[in-house]
Amino acid sequence: MAHFGVVAPAFYSHFNALEALGGELVARGHRVTFIHRPDAGQYVRDPRIGFHAVGADTHPPGSLAESLRRAANPGGPLGLRRVILDMAASTDMLCRELPRAIDQLGIDAIVADQMEAAGGLVAEGLGLPFVSVACALPVNREPDIPLPVMPFAYEDSERARKIVDGSTRVYDWMMGPHARSIAANAARLGLAPRKGLHECLSPLAQVSQTVEDFDFPRRALPAHFHHVGPLRPPGIQHLPEQSRMPAIAAGRAFVFASLGTLQGQRFGLFRRIAHACRELDVQLLIAHCGGLDAPQERALEQAGATWVCAFAPQQAVLARADAVVSHAGSNTVMDAIAARTPILALPIAFDQPGTASRVVHAGIGLKASPQFASSGQMAELLKRLLEESTFADNLERLSGSVAASGGTRRAADIIEAALQLRGVPREVASLD
Repeated sequence: MAHFGVVAPAFYSHFNALEALGGELVARGHRVTFIHRPDAGQYVRDPRIGFHAVGADTHPPGSLAESLRRAANPGGPLGLRRVILDMAASTDMLCRELPRAIDQLGIDAIVADQMEAAGGLVAEGLGLPFVSVACALPVNREPDIPLPVMPFAYEDSERARKIVDGSTRVYDWMMGPHARSIAANAARLGLAPRKGLHECLSPLAQVSQTVEDFDFPRRALPAHFHHVGPLRPPGIQHLPEQSRMPAIAAGRAFVFASLGTLQGQRFGLFRRIAHACRELDVQLLIAHCGGLDAPQERALEQAGATWVCAFAPQQAVLARADAVVSHAGSNTVMDAIAARTPILALPIAFDQPGTASRVVHAGIGLKASPQFASSGQMAELLKRLLEESTFADNLERLSGSVAASGGTRRAADIIEAALQLRGVPREVASLD
């Protein structure tokens, strides 16, 4: 059996998905250890999975919270540059610390999140096998596919390709500090030149939380790329004790609103959502993931929310909801697809604009600006989601793709097959 080291960005949503995959690997007899800055250990809740802290000299305990605050609210260009510098610093630290940790722990293979270049760079530099996991939208590039961070719709035309090319050039310029980090660490590890996340992916196996029918039409994914759908634990999820299902009244529409773990402090946006649901006379559950205080919770209830809480059992709530208002985070969107719940996407940052565009492309929801959409406009969009049958029809088709994608178990099958830990399961061959 193998000992897997997991390398991912220090974000709850990424650790959550990879912890589910790690749990499946542990159930098969392997060992799994996450490796990152000390504060990231709080995200590993499965007692079967290890955590090894590195980089305390440059990323000491207590420093992650400030990095997360910057990521959640970068503000203007200077703030955005600071977030990019944080990314570069994290990659530098991990590239510096991982080789020693891998040796100390006796790591046999790496599970590398696509959004953290260090996993692939160090594994390749040490000659270790590794697999890449796309917890967010895949970073694999194609000439006519907008980058995940871009809000553009898909269009098969020369005009669209020029837009994609121009926006990609702007993105690469903005990401200069991170590109320089990748290039410098690749050189230090004796690797061929590279400077982007898309150049740090596994040649053995790449798995993605998406399904093919959700993404824009792809033509150039490698043969070892696999859409496996949501990475979720097969049993009871690790939920906070206060997480519970509200007493939802029958015969009246029910809407769930969540902006994820990084954006849950956006009181003004939640208030507009509450006003919209009051206008429609629907039940609304807001989960702010600990971003708001008690007075703000009461203010949202006065504004139109039926319930306001820090955490809710998302999959169970989505299974009951008639619509969801979301920041278009990958985890929430894939859970909504699985539950056949139409989505009002309010993309804020990271790959959320690209995910929102794919929600519209797939016909499973609508999108609006989180900055400029009024409560009245949100009410109009929610009314469409609640009344128009085309969303339900498209969700029915797409949810079938998610159900057939294999999820966590298939991802583990692919990893074991790629690393020759077991024979190639029949499902790996038949689902691609």
